[in-house]
Amino acid sequence: MCWRLATQLAERGHSVTLYVDDASALQWMAPLGSPGVTVLAWPKEAASFDIEDTAQVVIEAFGCDLPQGYQAAMAAWPKAPVWINLEYFSAEDEALRNHGLPSPVLHGPAKGLSKWFFYPGLSEKSGGLLHGPRPQAAMPLADNCLRISVFCYEPASLGKWLKQLSELPQSVRLQVTAGRATQAVRLAMQALEPDHRLEVKELPYVSQTEFDQLLAAQDLNLVRGEDSLARAIWAGKAFLWQIYHQDDGVHLSKLSAFLKASQAPDVVVQAHLAWNADQATALPVLSPAVLKEWTAWAIDLRTRLSQQTDLLTRLESWAAAHG
Repeated sequence: MCWRLATQLAERGHSVTLYVDDASALQWMAPLGSPGVTVLAWPKEAASFDIEDTAQVVIEAFGCDLPQGYQAAMAAWPKAPVWINLEYFSAEDEALRNHGLPSPVLHGPAKGLSKWFFYPGLSEKSGGLLHGPRPQAAMPLADNCLRISVFCYEPASLGKWLKQLSELPQSVRLQVTAGRATQAVRLAMQALEPDHRLEVKELPYVSQTEFDQLLAAQDLNLVRGEDSLARAIWAGKAFLWQIYHQDDGVHLSKLSAFLKASQAPDVVVQAHLAWNADQATALPVLSPAVLKEWTAWAIDLRTRLSQQTDLLTRLESWAAAHG
């Protein structure tokens, strides 16, 4: 998401410096880079910065803490920047209550400055979602094949779900993304009968543009984390979200809030709860009627969100009002 945000800011004429602790993934996510975006290694804690390094807006993304040296530089700049703490996506009421609140810095080199909480979400009262290119959906193929993309962690229900898919009357084509999803599917496939009819294609690492196109060409998209959730929403196809697991179980409250805010029908709620369960749980059978209802929900969600301003626009407005 940070790369998408950086590139979209640059496309609107902003000069962007993106500090990351590991930029290696950008070699396949964005092999061509982006004009207007400079990528630098995450600074060391006590690194010093010149006056030329000043910025009008500083965004802390996803709970990172700015190095002490950078905070000291911010405090010394002629004009304090708008300091935004970009939080994780959430549809919970608590996130809406905290969105836009200031957090005065009481200690350390940035004492006296304030940062502002900014929560991406589904509500007009939240930070919104980051828009992006919306590729045209592929026309349904004439082979009656069910097309599914798989981008997941290691869901406990994966093996049971693959068995369910193998028992469907139509053929199923799985496009499995590189990395953890490939390893998880390989392991789960070992439990299937040798004569199963699933067609599995293991994909190489793909760019963000290619990933968007992949989602648009499927009947169902399995996504994980935050950026791919937004991409699945904008693709307008049925999707199944695996939320990042947390040992204390708070991720399930976050998932429930999303399902409620998105007005998910019962069958979509059941599928998400089963997919995110700690124990192997059967998902609703993916019949034509189920897929039709699932897709209608996804299209309605995309339509409603497309009528709102996007996260980038809200960020720009927020920075302008508080700068």
